[in-house]
Amino acid sequence: MRSPRAHAPRAWQRRLDAAAAALRRIIGAPDYEHYAAHMRACHPGQQVLSRDEFARQRLEDRYARPGARCC
Repeated sequence: MRSPRAHAPRAWQRRLDAAAAALRRIIGAPDYEHYAAHMRACHPGQQVLSRDEFARQRLEDRYARPGARCC
């Protein structure tokens, strides 16, 4: 039988991953893993962008609308 401590590192890693994802959503940083999972689940016929393409597209989207920002 495994001790409860054997699961502790995985539990902490899941908590850290969830906290990091929440922080990215709060500050508006793109979340590639969420995007890729959504594309595979909801749009299986479409190509998933690479991590670099995704980051570049999000950056372009962010700065393409100058009136959408306060500063």
